[in-house]
Amino acid sequence: MEKLKIEFSSEPVIEPKKGCDWADTMVLNPALFLDDDGKTIHMLFRATGPWPKKNLKGVSDPYPIFLGYAQSTDLGDSFQADFSRPALAPALEYDKEKMFIVNTIGEKVINFANGCVEDPRIFTVEGKTYLTVASRLFPPGPYWEKDARRDNLPDWVFEDETAVEVCARRNDTVTVLFELNVDRLKAGDYEKAFTYVCPLTDGALSDNRDVFFFPKRFKINGKMQLLMLHRPDNPSKFEGVTDVTTPSIMLAAAETFEDFATGKATNVLLATSKFDWESERVGASFPPIDLGEGKWLVSYHGKQLPDYGYTQSFMILQEQEDDFPKIIHRMSDRLIYAKQDWELPDKFPCPCIFTTGAVVVDDTLIMGYGAADQKIGIAKVSLSVLVEYVKLFDAEGVKSN
Repeated sequence: MEKLKIEFSSEPVIEPKKGCDWADTMVLNPALFLDDDGKTIHMLFRATGPWPKKNLKGVSDPYPIFLGYAQSTDLGDSFQADFSRPALAPALEYDKEKMFIVNTIGEKVINFANGCVEDPRIFTVEGKTYLTVASRLFPPGPYWEKDARRDNLPDWVFEDETAVEVCARRNDTVTVLFELNVDRLKAGDYEKAFTYVCPLTDGALSDNRDVFFFPKRFKINGKMQLLMLHRPDNPSKFEGVTDVTTPSIMLAAAETFEDFATGKATNVLLATSKFDWESERVGASFPPIDLGEGKWLVSYHGKQLPDYGYTQSFMILQEQEDDFPKIIHRMSDRLIYAKQDWELPDKFPCPCIFTTGAVVVDDTLIMGYGAADQKIGIAKVSLSVLVEYVKLFDAEGVKSN
């Protein structure tokens, strides 16, 4: 077997832009998609900076999280970022009566992406392009600090016990689905590029992120259903899961997007923490890659402090007849982790490499990653060699000789 070799950016491809209010402090966790020309790579990246204009109580500045747009014409070796304005911005309303948005079918609904839009993932489902973001109802404070301030919550969130108030008080994330108009995005017509579809997770149930879909429907329980990966903070909140309270990867099946945040969805555990480098959590990283013959390559991350931080690895799933896919290969090794000086911790105390997007060009898997939660890099590897390497491990992570 050919030796597995991963090439990493020797320096960041995008860094924070001083003087750019929405991207002054951090840029990270990019989503990628490939242009129809087969060589141009488009990116949406997470960014933040202090936002004094929305300092609600005059105590501390919030750090709302935006998405910026960039593109590469050299297969990811460099990117040109548009720092003139965000591609997608939270509404940043504090008045409950103004915290609404119109969805794809014309309904006026609560805007769970009001406070921030984090960790984008771009994927297609049945031929349409979508974006998921982990969202908060109100912008966080300087969240990398141990005792991050939470002064920018309006008084009304403490007055009732509805799902919205509870979610806002806990500062939990709700994953929101947008339909993405790729042509509008590429043309810089950002205002018409994103259409709010619905929340995919229940903020009153559990903080839930790392959410995205397989590109097709699967026959599960006798019905052709959409299939979603997600990572709740507390899996035991879901029916049928009683003893797992560590953040873990779950699969969910439902007939419509709107069903996923309700009891109409069926949820099962896919992967829980198994190895030392993932003892605190595991979550899926970027959308699954179809390997053919019913097999799917799934990237995922683990977290363990203080030794490892966030690191990345892979598993392979196999489709099953009238059931959820199952793991047939799972690496017990950390494959992608912080090593270069520019990738090592700065504001955050723990090492962090976090991939949220990838494209395949010929046989090259091109992955975008956030480093130290402050900069963006690119990693490249032969997809076929990677897959053969992952296949050396069985479903429990035992490596063959």
